[in-house]
Amino acid sequence: MQEGIQLPASSDTIDLQQQVARLQALLEASRQVHSTIREDEVLEQVLRIAVRELEMAAAAFPSIGLTYGDELPVAANGSGNVALFAYPLNDREGSRMTELVVAPPGGRDLTIYEADFLEGLTLQAAVALENARNHKRNMEFARVQQDLDAARNIQRSLLPQRLPSIPGYSVAFRSSTCYEVGGDYLDIVEQPDGSLIMAVADVAGKGLASAIWSTSFRSAFRAMAVTGPPLGELAARMNQHHWSEGEEARRRYVTAIFLRLHPEAGEIEVVNAGHNPGFLVAPDGATRQFDATGTPLGMLPGMSYDHETCAFPSGARLLFYTDGLTEVFRGDEEFGSERLLDTFSKCPARKADGMLDALWTAIGTFAEGGPQGDDMTALALCRSTDPTEKSA
Repeated sequence: MQEGIQLPASSDTIDLQQQVARLQALLEASRQVHSTIREDEVLEQVLRIAVRELEMAAAAFPSIGLTYGDELPVAANGSGNVALFAYPLNDREGSRMTELVVAPPGGRDLTIYEADFLEGLTLQAAVALENARNHKRNMEFARVQQDLDAARNIQRSLLPQRLPSIPGYSVAFRSSTCYEVGGDYLDIVEQPDGSLIMAVADVAGKGLASAIWSTSFRSAFRAMAVTGPPLGELAARMNQHHWSEGEEARRRYVTAIFLRLHPEAGEIEVVNAGHNPGFLVAPDGATRQFDATGTPLGMLPGMSYDHETCAFPSGARLLFYTDGLTEVFRGDEEFGSERLLDTFSKCPARKADGMLDALWTAIGTFAEGGPQGDDMTALALCRSTDPTEKSA
């Protein structure tokens, strides 16, 4: 008579049941570890599982000072009666983020089941920990980006919101930052006598630090310019003010070029404090440069600045700019000041805004889609042959 199917030995049945129980326990532990996106909660869950599920005497992440259960015993000093077991938590690149250390009760060794469970637990914990850290970085980046977006909007609001209407003249500006905010500055301040003071400035460096000093520069410039001082005196006072702001301000010195326009007389005064030369193109195409007559503002105390005065006849055009317009590269070739002047002087547009459009188009074409490497700011002033024509 054929015997019935022989059942596995009782020990084999227990092993199978243990395997199922281990898998279920590990799945539940994995669910708990992945149930949060906070780094501290991930680590606390791991320690809690190690102590409660495996009945370890203690579990800890020593590198971050986090412990659960009893105090982690001091490692064996040669007596061999203290057993500590370490399991690294590595990120996807294989770099160690932290290390789980467990102490079984009574200083015994780990069972095979416990060792397998801890290996599986730390693998899941490593994934959850890296995800939590990435989430934290993403949240921090989002907050920083939100602040930078607000700073960009604030900085844009500090540019002239309304261009003056000057019969017979057109004036326009354009400013684009390399990053969210930048260190370029441009302003136009109308004077009680009917003249206008215009300024283009560039704080050393770029980014947030330069933007902060640009805002400080604006406050000082507006406070001084509204009183209508001579341009040379204005530059000297701005220099001394920036110098007195301290060591950090001196490292963030400012190059600036100032213009006073006398519209009815058709005359301009210019002071260049360490800035790029300003360009004046006469009606017959002859060009003139306004080169620096002094050091950048805030670099040295007690500096004086000379001013230049010249006629600004009908058909003349003027350009002030920051070095972001000339330091544009195509490979090793630089756009340069000569190409900038040539493009500006030959531009067929009759008004200032059209001339700036042409400059930005020429620079973009030259760069062939390359990234912007510096803040770019320009101010254009033109005098029409029609004295009744107003600024666009």
